[in-house]
Amino acid sequence: MATVKTEMTDEAEQQNPNNVKVVTDKNGYALYFSRSLMPYPRHHLGIPVYKHIGIYAYKRDFLLKYAKLEPTPLERAESLEQLRALENGYRIKVIESKSTFVGVDTEEDLAKVNEIYKELLSKNAEAAK
Repeated sequence: MATVKTEMTDEAEQQNPNNVKVVTDKNGYALYFSRSLMPYPRHHLGIPVYKHIGIYAYKRDFLLKYAKLEPTPLERAESLEQLRALENGYRIKVIESKSTFVGVDTEEDLAKVNEIYKELLSKNAEAAK
């Protein structure tokens, strides 16, 4: 199983529980996913905060096993299905992207995406003139 992360620098975005955070080990495997801020900046060491981008890649055999797994306590607590894999001892490779993504999980997110598209359409219309 694999997924994607991107760095978040905006504090409001970091605090938003709709933005799922991920922390990884030194080899790029997920240690945990949470709606809470991770890692907690107790000593402000400049450790980046990463947003999990909800796209996944699966090997067929794993996907067939994963589909049969029961929901787990951490998955239920965070409402994050990827925790089911971690709680069952599977590893998730997390690839970093420098791209910016806007997920659509709330009405506010939808308004943000619609505004982005309006701006793009406006720029394209100006360029076509």
